[in-house]
Amino acid sequence: MWSSIGGLERFDSPGKGRGLRVTRPFKVGELLFSSPAYACVLSVKERGCYCEFCFTRKESLARCGKCKKAFYCNAKCQKGDWSFHKLECSAMTAFRENWCPSEISRLVARILAKKKTQKERSGSEKILTIGEMQSHVEDVDNERREMNEAEIAALHRFYSKHLELPDHKDLLTLFSQVACNGFTIEDDELSHLGTAIYPDVALINHSCLPSVIVTYNGTSAEVRAVQDMKPGDEVLISYIDLLYPTDDRNNRLRETYYFTCDCKECKSKSKDNAKLKVRKQSDPIEQDVISNMMRYARKTVREFRALKGIKNILHELLEMCEQSLEEMGAVFDDSNVYMLHMMYQAMGICIHMQDADSAIRYGEKILKPYSQLYPPYSLNVSSMYLKLGRLYMGLERYSMGISAFKKAMTIMEVAHGKDHLYLTELRKDMVQK
Repeated sequence: MWSSIGGLERFDSPGKGRGLRVTRPFKVGELLFSSPAYACVLSVKERGCYCEFCFTRKESLARCGKCKKAFYCNAKCQKGDWSFHKLECSAMTAFRENWCPSEISRLVARILAKKKTQKERSGSEKILTIGEMQSHVEDVDNERREMNEAEIAALHRFYSKHLELPDHKDLLTLFSQVACNGFTIEDDELSHLGTAIYPDVALINHSCLPSVIVTYNGTSAEVRAVQDMKPGDEVLISYIDLLYPTDDRNNRLRETYYFTCDCKECKSKSKDNAKLKVRKQSDPIEQDVISNMMRYARKTVREFRALKGIKNILHELLEMCEQSLEEMGAVFDDSNVYMLHMMYQAMGICIHMQDADSAIRYGEKILKPYSQLYPPYSLNVSSMYLKLGRLYMGLERYSMGISAFKKAMTIMEVAHGKDHLYLTELRKDMVQK
Protein backbone atom coordinates (compact mmCIF):
# COMPACT_ATOMS: atom_id res chain seq x y z
CA MET A 1 0.00 0.00 0.00
CA TRP A 2 1.24 3.46 -0.89
CA SER A 3 1.48 6.40 1.52
CA SER A 4 -0.01 9.80 0.67
CA ILE A 5 0.55 13.44 -0.19
CA GLY A 6 -1.69 15.94 1.59
CA GLY A 7 -4.67 17.07 -0.48
CA LEU A 8 -4.10 14.39 -3.13
CA GLU A 9 -4.98 10.76 -3.71
CA ARG A 10 -4.13 8.07 -6.22
CA PHE A 11 -7.15 6.64 -8.05
CA ASP A 12 -8.21 4.70 -11.14
CA SER A 13 -8.87 7.28 -13.85
CA PRO A 14 -11.55 6.14 -16.34
CA GLY A 15 -9.95 5.26 -19.66
CA LYS A 16 -6.47 6.28 -18.46
CA GLY A 17 -5.47 3.80 -15.76
CA ARG A 18 -3.81 5.13 -12.64
CA GLY A 19 -4.06 8.82 -11.92
CA LEU A 20 -3.97 11.53 -9.28
CA ARG A 21 -6.83 13.71 -8.04
CA VAL A 22 -7.29 16.44 -5.46
CA THR A 23 -9.19 15.92 -2.22
CA ARG A 24 -9.46 19.62 -1.37
CA PRO A 25 -9.77 22.87 -3.36
CA PHE A 26 -6.67 24.42 -4.94
CA LYS A 27 -6.48 27.96 -6.32
CA VAL A 28 -4.55 29.09 -9.42
CA GLY A 29 -0.87 29.34 -8.48
CA GLU A 30 -1.17 27.14 -5.39
CA LEU A 31 1.45 24.42 -4.87
CA LEU A 32 -0.06 20.93 -4.91
CA PHE A 33 3.20 19.20 -4.02
CA SER A 34 6.95 19.22 -4.49
CA SER A 35 9.01 16.13 -5.26
CA PRO A 36 12.76 15.55 -5.03
CA ALA A 37 14.29 13.73 -7.97
CA TYR A 38 14.67 9.97 -7.59
CA ALA A 39 17.70 10.44 -9.84
CA CYS A 40 18.83 13.26 -12.11
CA VAL A 41 21.73 14.08 -14.40
CA LEU A 42 23.08 17.43 -15.57
CA SER A 43 23.53 17.83 -19.31
CA VAL A 44 27.19 17.57 -20.37
CA LYS A 45 26.95 20.91 -22.22
CA GLU A 46 26.00 22.68 -18.96
CA ARG A 47 29.07 21.44 -17.04
CA GLY A 48 31.03 24.34 -15.61
CA CYS A 49 27.93 26.56 -15.48
CA TYR A 50 25.78 24.54 -13.05
CA CYS A 51 26.50 22.43 -9.98
CA GLU A 52 26.23 18.72 -10.83
CA PHE A 53 24.46 18.01 -7.54
CA CYS A 54 21.97 20.83 -6.91
CA PHE A 55 21.79 22.40 -10.41
CA THR A 56 22.58 25.86 -9.01
CA ARG A 57 24.01 28.27 -11.58
CA LYS A 58 26.91 30.27 -10.18
CA GLU A 59 30.33 31.69 -10.92
CA SER A 60 33.55 29.95 -9.79
CA LEU A 61 32.32 26.42 -9.21
CA ALA A 62 34.80 23.93 -7.71
CA ARG A 63 36.10 21.31 -10.15
CA CYS A 64 36.40 17.59 -9.37
CA GLY A 65 40.13 17.06 -8.76
CA LYS A 66 40.25 13.66 -10.48
CA CYS A 67 38.27 13.89 -13.73
CA LYS A 68 38.36 17.71 -14.03
CA LYS A 69 34.95 17.48 -15.73
CA ALA A 70 32.36 17.82 -12.95
CA PHE A 71 31.76 21.06 -11.04
CA TYR A 72 30.20 21.76 -7.64
CA CYS A 73 29.11 24.64 -5.41
CA ASN A 74 31.28 23.37 -2.56
CA ALA A 75 32.57 20.24 -0.79
CA LYS A 76 29.08 19.48 0.56
CA CYS A 77 27.57 19.26 -2.94
CA GLN A 78 30.54 17.22 -4.18
CA LYS A 79 30.13 14.76 -1.31
CA GLY A 80 26.36 14.56 -1.93
CA ASP A 81 26.92 13.64 -5.56
CA TRP A 82 29.80 11.21 -5.07
CA SER A 83 27.69 8.04 -4.97
CA PHE A 84 26.59 8.90 -8.54
CA HIS A 85 29.64 10.73 -9.85
CA LYS A 86 31.97 7.87 -8.94
CA LEU A 87 30.20 5.83 -11.66
CA GLU A 88 31.60 8.28 -14.24
CA CYS A 89 34.69 9.87 -12.71
CA SER A 90 37.33 7.23 -13.43
CA ALA A 91 35.59 6.18 -16.67
CA MET A 92 35.80 9.74 -18.03
CA THR A 93 39.47 9.81 -17.14
CA ALA A 94 40.10 6.42 -18.80
CA PHE A 95 38.03 6.96 -21.96
CA ARG A 96 38.87 10.68 -22.33
CA GLU A 97 37.36 12.03 -25.57
CA ASN A 98 35.82 8.60 -26.28
CA TRP A 99 33.56 8.86 -23.22
CA CYS A 100 30.17 9.53 -24.80
CA PRO A 101 27.17 7.82 -23.13
CA SER A 102 23.83 9.53 -23.83
CA GLU A 103 22.05 11.51 -21.14
CA ILE A 104 19.47 8.70 -20.86
CA SER A 105 22.21 6.09 -20.30
CA ARG A 106 23.78 8.31 -17.64
CA LEU A 107 20.41 8.64 -15.90
CA VAL A 108 19.74 4.89 -16.06
CA ALA A 109 23.16 4.23 -14.48
CA ARG A 110 22.25 6.53 -11.60
CA ILE A 111 18.86 4.86 -11.16
CA LEU A 112 20.55 1.44 -10.97
CA ALA A 113 23.10 2.70 -8.45
CA LYS A 114 20.34 4.11 -6.26
CA LYS A 115 18.24 0.95 -6.48
CA LYS A 116 21.21 -1.11 -5.30
CA THR A 117 21.65 0.88 -2.07
CA GLN A 118 17.99 1.80 -1.47
CA LYS A 119 16.49 0.24 1.66
CA GLU A 120 13.12 2.01 1.74
CA ARG A 121 10.92 4.25 -0.38
CA SER A 122 12.53 7.53 -1.33
CA GLY A 123 10.88 10.93 -0.91
CA SER A 124 9.96 10.86 -4.59
CA GLU A 125 7.96 7.60 -4.24
CA LYS A 126 5.21 8.50 -1.78
CA ILE A 127 2.42 7.28 -4.05
CA LEU A 128 4.22 5.47 -6.89
CA THR A 129 7.46 3.48 -6.73
CA ILE A 130 9.96 3.58 -9.55
CA GLY A 131 9.28 -0.08 -10.31
CA GLU A 132 5.56 0.66 -10.80
CA MET A 133 6.13 3.22 -13.55
CA GLN A 134 4.58 2.35 -16.91
CA SER A 135 7.10 1.04 -19.45
CA HIS A 136 5.07 0.23 -22.61
CA VAL A 137 7.95 -2.14 -23.41
CA GLU A 138 5.52 -4.35 -25.35
CA ASP A 139 4.52 -1.37 -27.55
CA VAL A 140 8.03 -0.29 -28.53
CA ASP A 141 8.57 -0.34 -32.32
CA ASN A 142 11.67 -1.74 -34.02
CA GLU A 143 13.37 1.64 -34.36
CA ARG A 144 12.97 2.42 -30.66
CA ARG A 145 14.02 -1.13 -29.75
CA GLU A 146 17.24 -0.74 -31.74
CA MET A 147 17.91 2.57 -29.98
CA ASN A 148 17.39 0.90 -26.60
CA GLU A 149 19.76 -1.91 -27.61
CA ALA A 150 22.41 0.68 -28.49
CA GLU A 151 21.86 2.42 -25.12
CA ILE A 152 22.32 -0.91 -23.30
CA ALA A 153 25.55 -1.57 -25.22
CA ALA A 154 26.82 1.88 -24.19
CA LEU A 155 25.84 1.19 -20.58
CA HIS A 156 27.93 -1.99 -20.58
CA ARG A 157 30.84 -0.22 -22.26
CA PHE A 158 31.04 2.79 -19.96
CA TYR A 159 29.63 1.57 -16.63
CA SER A 160 30.06 -2.21 -16.20
CA LYS A 161 33.37 -1.79 -14.36
CA HIS A 162 31.76 0.19 -11.52
CA LEU A 163 28.14 -0.95 -11.66
CA GLU A 164 26.48 -4.34 -11.44
CA LEU A 165 23.99 -4.41 -14.33
CA PRO A 166 20.75 -6.43 -14.31
CA ASP A 167 19.81 -8.82 -17.09
CA HIS A 168 18.99 -7.66 -20.60
CA LYS A 169 15.19 -7.87 -20.22
CA ASP A 170 15.21 -5.72 -17.07
CA LEU A 171 17.41 -3.14 -18.79
CA LEU A 172 15.04 -2.95 -21.76
CA THR A 173 12.17 -2.35 -19.33
CA LEU A 174 14.08 0.34 -17.44
CA PHE A 175 15.09 2.22 -20.59
CA SER A 176 11.45 2.11 -21.74
CA GLN A 177 10.30 3.39 -18.34
CA VAL A 178 12.73 6.31 -18.51
CA ALA A 179 11.66 7.14 -22.09
CA CYS A 180 8.00 7.31 -21.04
CA ASN A 181 8.45 8.91 -17.61
CA GLY A 182 11.58 11.05 -17.77
CA PHE A 183 11.31 14.81 -17.21
CA THR A 184 13.46 17.45 -18.86
CA ILE A 185 14.69 19.98 -16.29
CA GLU A 186 14.64 23.41 -17.93
CA ASP A 187 15.67 26.93 -16.98
CA ASP A 188 13.47 30.04 -17.09
CA GLU A 189 13.91 30.31 -20.88
CA LEU A 190 13.13 26.59 -21.35
CA SER A 191 16.72 25.71 -22.17
CA HIS A 192 17.57 22.07 -21.41
CA LEU A 193 19.59 21.63 -18.20
CA GLY A 194 19.26 17.91 -17.57
CA THR A 195 16.97 14.90 -17.21
CA ALA A 196 15.34 13.43 -14.10
CA ILE A 197 12.93 10.81 -12.83
CA TYR A 198 10.10 11.72 -10.40
CA PRO A 199 7.87 8.64 -9.88
CA ASP A 200 5.11 10.54 -8.04
CA VAL A 201 4.93 13.23 -10.73
CA ALA A 202 4.95 10.50 -13.41
CA LEU A 203 1.60 9.31 -12.02
CA ILE A 204 -0.09 12.46 -13.39
CA ASN A 205 -1.99 11.86 -16.63
CA HIS A 206 -1.95 14.04 -19.76
CA SER A 207 -4.47 16.54 -21.07
CA CYS A 208 -4.21 19.23 -23.75
CA LEU A 209 -6.20 21.34 -21.24
CA PRO A 210 -3.91 20.86 -18.21
CA SER A 211 -5.00 21.75 -14.69
CA VAL A 212 -1.42 21.95 -13.35
CA ILE A 213 2.08 22.79 -14.52
CA VAL A 214 5.44 21.28 -13.50
CA THR A 215 8.40 23.62 -12.90
CA TYR A 216 11.78 23.07 -11.28
CA ASN A 217 13.48 24.46 -8.21
CA GLY A 218 17.02 23.14 -8.41
CA THR A 219 16.50 19.42 -8.96
CA SER A 220 13.06 19.30 -7.29
CA ALA A 221 9.86 19.27 -9.36
CA GLU A 222 7.03 21.53 -8.20
CA VAL A 223 3.43 21.01 -9.29
CA ARG A 224 1.16 24.10 -9.25
CA ALA A 225 -2.44 24.68 -10.27
CA VAL A 226 -3.09 26.68 -13.44
CA GLN A 227 -6.85 26.27 -13.02
CA ASP A 228 -8.98 26.52 -9.88
CA MET A 229 -9.57 22.93 -8.74
CA LYS A 230 -12.31 21.40 -6.60
CA PRO A 231 -12.25 18.08 -4.67
CA GLY A 232 -12.40 15.14 -7.07
CA ASP A 233 -10.80 16.96 -10.00
CA GLU A 234 -8.06 14.98 -11.73
CA VAL A 235 -4.55 16.43 -11.71
CA LEU A 236 -3.54 16.76 -15.39
CA ILE A 237 -0.36 18.02 -17.05
CA SER A 238 0.62 18.33 -20.68
CA TYR A 239 3.24 15.85 -21.86
CA ILE A 240 3.85 17.75 -25.11
CA ASP A 241 4.10 21.22 -26.66
CA LEU A 242 0.49 22.43 -26.98
CA LEU A 243 1.10 24.92 -29.79
CA TYR A 244 0.36 22.43 -32.55
CA PRO A 245 -3.00 21.30 -34.02
CA THR A 246 -4.88 18.24 -32.79
CA ASP A 247 -3.56 15.71 -35.34
CA ASP A 248 0.06 16.74 -34.72
CA ARG A 249 -0.37 16.53 -30.95
CA ASN A 250 -1.90 13.08 -31.08
CA ASN A 251 0.73 11.81 -33.51
CA ARG A 252 3.37 12.90 -31.00
CA LEU A 253 1.51 11.28 -28.10
CA ARG A 254 1.17 7.98 -30.00
CA GLU A 255 4.84 7.95 -31.03
CA THR A 256 6.21 8.72 -27.57
CA TYR A 257 3.58 7.67 -25.01
CA TYR A 258 1.45 5.12 -26.92
CA PHE A 259 -1.99 6.71 -26.44
CA THR A 260 -4.35 9.20 -28.06
CA CYS A 261 -5.79 12.10 -26.07
CA ASP A 262 -9.58 12.47 -25.89
CA CYS A 263 -9.74 15.72 -23.90
CA LYS A 264 -12.35 18.36 -24.71
CA GLU A 265 -9.91 20.27 -26.97
CA CYS A 266 -8.98 17.13 -28.94
CA LYS A 267 -12.66 16.30 -29.47
CA SER A 268 -13.73 19.81 -30.48
CA LYS A 269 -10.52 20.88 -32.28
CA SER A 270 -11.70 24.39 -31.40
CA LYS A 271 -8.30 26.05 -31.89
CA ASP A 272 -7.23 24.18 -35.02
CA ASN A 273 -8.57 26.79 -37.48
CA ALA A 274 -6.64 29.57 -35.71
CA LYS A 275 -3.50 27.41 -35.51
CA LEU A 276 -3.65 26.59 -39.23
CA LYS A 277 -4.72 30.04 -40.42
CA VAL A 278 -4.13 30.75 -44.10
CA ARG A 279 -3.31 34.11 -45.66
CA LYS A 280 -6.29 36.19 -46.77
CA GLN A 281 -6.38 36.70 -50.51
CA SER A 282 -8.96 38.08 -52.96
CA ASP A 283 -9.37 34.59 -54.39
CA PRO A 284 -9.59 31.86 -51.70
CA ILE A 285 -6.66 29.45 -51.66
CA GLU A 286 -7.63 26.00 -52.92
CA GLN A 287 -7.68 23.15 -50.40
CA ASP A 288 -5.14 21.02 -52.27
CA VAL A 289 -2.67 23.94 -52.20
CA ILE A 290 -3.16 24.19 -48.42
CA SER A 291 -2.75 20.41 -48.00
CA ASN A 292 0.47 20.40 -50.03
CA MET A 293 1.85 23.27 -47.97
CA MET A 294 0.98 21.40 -44.76
CA ARG A 295 3.00 18.42 -46.00
CA TYR A 296 5.88 20.73 -46.92
CA ALA A 297 5.75 22.38 -43.48
CA ARG A 298 5.82 19.09 -41.57
CA LYS A 299 8.64 17.77 -43.76
CA THR A 300 10.64 20.97 -43.19
CA VAL A 301 10.16 20.76 -39.41
CA ARG A 302 11.46 17.15 -39.44
CA GLU A 303 14.44 18.03 -41.62
CA PHE A 304 15.34 21.03 -39.49
CA ARG A 305 15.16 18.93 -36.32
CA ALA A 306 17.53 16.36 -37.86
CA LEU A 307 20.06 19.06 -38.83
CA LYS A 308 19.81 21.09 -35.65
CA GLY A 309 22.26 18.92 -33.68
CA ILE A 310 25.08 19.46 -36.19
CA LYS A 311 27.62 22.07 -35.09
CA ASN A 312 28.88 25.02 -37.12
CA ILE A 313 26.01 25.23 -39.60
CA LEU A 314 24.12 28.17 -38.07
CA HIS A 315 24.13 30.16 -41.29
CA GLU A 316 22.73 27.18 -43.24
CA LEU A 317 20.03 26.64 -40.62
CA LEU A 318 19.04 30.31 -40.68
CA GLU A 319 18.85 30.19 -44.46
CA MET A 320 16.62 27.12 -44.20
CA CYS A 321 14.32 29.02 -41.82
CA GLU A 322 14.15 32.05 -44.09
CA GLN A 323 13.49 29.98 -47.22
CA SER A 324 10.73 27.95 -45.56
CA LEU A 325 9.11 31.10 -44.14
CA GLU A 326 9.07 32.65 -47.61
CA GLU A 327 7.62 29.47 -49.13
CA MET A 328 4.98 28.93 -46.44
CA GLY A 329 4.17 32.65 -46.25
CA ALA A 330 2.62 32.51 -49.70
CA VAL A 331 -0.16 30.34 -48.23
CA PHE A 332 -0.02 30.58 -44.43
CA ASP A 333 -0.75 33.58 -42.23
CA ASP A 334 2.12 34.75 -40.00
CA SER A 335 0.18 33.36 -36.99
CA ASN A 336 0.04 29.83 -38.47
CA VAL A 337 1.87 27.48 -36.08
CA TYR A 338 4.27 26.23 -38.76
CA MET A 339 5.29 29.83 -39.47
CA LEU A 340 5.67 30.40 -35.72
CA HIS A 341 7.76 27.23 -35.39
CA MET A 342 10.28 28.38 -37.99
CA MET A 343 10.30 31.95 -36.64
CA TYR A 344 11.11 30.58 -33.20
CA GLN A 345 13.98 28.53 -34.61
CA ALA A 346 15.25 31.56 -36.54
CA MET A 347 15.09 33.67 -33.38
CA GLY A 348 17.19 31.13 -31.48
CA ILE A 349 19.81 31.04 -34.24
CA CYS A 350 19.98 34.86 -34.31
CA ILE A 351 20.54 34.88 -30.54
CA HIS A 352 23.41 32.39 -30.96
CA MET A 353 24.84 34.55 -33.73
CA GLN A 354 24.51 37.61 -31.45
CA ASP A 355 22.22 39.35 -33.94
CA ALA A 356 19.89 40.93 -31.37
CA ASP A 357 17.95 43.11 -33.81
CA SER A 358 16.95 40.15 -36.01
CA ALA A 359 16.12 38.03 -32.93
CA ILE A 360 13.83 40.81 -31.66
CA ARG A 361 12.15 41.12 -35.05
CA TYR A 362 11.23 37.42 -34.98
CA GLY A 363 10.28 37.47 -31.29
CA GLU A 364 7.90 40.38 -31.68
CA LYS A 365 6.08 38.55 -34.48
CA ILE A 366 5.75 35.44 -32.33
CA LEU A 367 4.48 36.95 -29.06
CA LYS A 368 0.87 37.85 -29.86
CA PRO A 369 -0.03 34.51 -31.53
CA TYR A 370 1.72 32.62 -28.71
CA SER A 371 -0.41 34.46 -26.15
CA GLN A 372 -3.57 33.52 -28.05
CA LEU A 373 -2.75 29.90 -28.94
CA TYR A 374 -1.14 28.61 -25.74
CA PRO A 375 -3.17 27.95 -22.56
CA PRO A 376 -3.05 30.51 -19.71
CA TYR A 377 0.18 30.60 -17.65
CA SER A 378 2.22 28.92 -20.38
CA LEU A 379 5.98 28.82 -19.87
CA ASN A 380 6.37 29.09 -23.64
CA VAL A 381 4.87 32.57 -23.41
CA SER A 382 6.77 33.67 -20.27
CA SER A 383 10.07 32.44 -21.73
CA MET A 384 9.43 34.47 -24.89
CA TYR A 385 8.85 37.62 -22.81
CA LEU A 386 12.09 36.88 -20.92
CA LYS A 387 14.11 36.41 -24.08
CA LEU A 388 12.78 39.62 -25.58
CA GLY A 389 13.27 41.48 -22.29
CA ARG A 390 16.92 40.44 -22.10
CA LEU A 391 17.48 41.36 -25.74
CA TYR A 392 15.93 44.80 -25.17
CA MET A 393 18.12 45.29 -22.09
CA GLY A 394 21.22 44.35 -24.06
CA LEU A 395 20.39 47.10 -26.55
CA GLU A 396 19.70 49.55 -23.69
CA ARG A 397 16.00 49.72 -24.53
CA TYR A 398 15.25 49.60 -20.83
CA SER A 399 11.57 50.59 -20.73
CA MET A 400 10.68 47.87 -23.27
CA GLY A 401 12.82 45.39 -21.33
CA ILE A 402 11.10 46.19 -18.03
CA SER A 403 7.67 45.90 -19.68
CA ALA A 404 8.52 42.45 -21.10
CA PHE A 405 9.90 41.30 -17.72
CA LYS A 406 6.70 42.36 -15.95
CA LYS A 407 4.58 40.33 -18.37
CA ALA A 408 6.87 37.32 -17.86
CA MET A 409 6.57 37.71 -14.08
CA THR A 410 2.75 37.65 -14.21
CA ILE A 411 2.94 34.12 -15.63
CA MET A 412 5.96 32.98 -13.61
CA GLU A 413 4.43 33.97 -10.25
CA VAL A 414 1.72 31.39 -10.95
CA ALA A 415 3.89 28.72 -12.59
CA HIS A 416 7.02 28.98 -10.39
CA GLY A 417 5.68 30.58 -7.20
CA LYS A 418 6.36 34.17 -6.14
CA ASP A 419 9.47 33.29 -4.11
CA HIS A 420 11.29 31.28 -6.80
CA LEU A 421 14.94 32.23 -7.39
CA TYR A 422 14.17 33.11 -11.02
CA LEU A 423 11.72 35.79 -9.86
CA THR A 424 14.07 37.08 -7.15
CA GLU A 425 16.83 37.50 -9.73
CA LEU A 426 14.45 39.12 -12.21
CA ARG A 427 13.32 41.69 -9.63
CA LYS A 428 16.98 42.50 -8.90
CA ASP A 429 17.70 43.00 -12.61
CA MET A 430 14.71 45.32 -12.92
CA VAL A 431 15.76 47.40 -9.91
CA GLN A 432 19.34 47.74 -11.20
CA LYS A 433 18.09 49.05 -14.55
